[in-house]
Amino acid sequence: MFAPGAFDSVRVLVVGDVMLDRYWYGDVDRISPEAPVPVVGVTTSQERAGGAANVAQNVTALGAQCTLLSVVGDDEPGRNLSEMLRTSGTKLLLHKDTDMKTTVKLRILSRNQQLLRADFETRPSHEILAACLSDYRRLIPDVDIVVISDYGKGGLLHIEAMIGDAKRMNVPVIVDPKGNDFRRYRGATVITPNTKEFAQVVGPWRDESEFRSLGQTLLSELDSEYVLVTRSEQGMTLLRRDGSVVDSPARAREVFDVSGAGDTVVSAFAVTHAAGLEDELKLRVANTAAGIVVGKLGTATATQREILTDIQASAT
Repeated sequence: MFAPGAFDSVRVLVVGDVMLDRYWYGDVDRISPEAPVPVVGVTTSQERAGGAANVAQNVTALGAQCTLLSVVGDDEPGRNLSEMLRTSGTKLLLHKDTDMKTTVKLRILSRNQQLLRADFETRPSHEILAACLSDYRRLIPDVDIVVISDYGKGGLLHIEAMIGDAKRMNVPVIVDPKGNDFRRYRGATVITPNTKEFAQVVGPWRDESEFRSLGQTLLSELDSEYVLVTRSEQGMTLLRRDGSVVDSPARAREVFDVSGAGDTVVSAFAVTHAAGLEDELKLRVANTAAGIVVGKLGTATATQREILTDIQASAT
């Protein structure tokens, strides 16, 4: 187990695609006469940090020190995102790109059921991304671990250089991946795909033995130490470079929203890895944290206190 305050001195640099998650809530009592779609009478709204910004908030919730390096537009969503991150205690290095709009994911819900999601996004300029790389290289010597949160929004043009720089300085890198080609993540310490992302890269498997074999092949190809696969109702599996495997089964829970659960997993594993916890405990903390956030509506965080309480309760 870990003691309260165990992560206070851990310094994490989060880099990647940030976004603002917007939620509109209302009731549905009729179908539109214009098209066969429900009419939502919006009554309330919420905004939360998404993508790499949610990763940063999860790191901070665990009690670690966090710096977030990313790009936003010079617009209202970017300002709202910056304000909520400052309030959470995250240190910000958000470059403003006047030619882009901050990524926004708008979700419309009724009675806790998501009816529609609309995405608004543009890609940052190469000049802004070059400035981010310069800041990254300046920050690397002063952190214990790097988390790269890839949402495929164009903010990680220089990801290969970032991983190479960290590796040369013996700073571990954890990547939350995107897409069906992981070669750009070669050299990262940990890759954290979900089952679908893992299958897109390695192909299908017939049984657990083949699943593990495919994972070991991927580890070798990427020159990584770990692949952490989140497997929904099957829990999580940590594949290690030495051929050994650690499984963490899922606990039965009421699930309200899986949005951002992957962000929580990568945050928890990063903080516990930098703190030097044993692999089995890292996995347990990450699994517990993910279980906590899926019980909340919208992108959310799991605090150190919540995780400790949950683990202690499950042991009794």
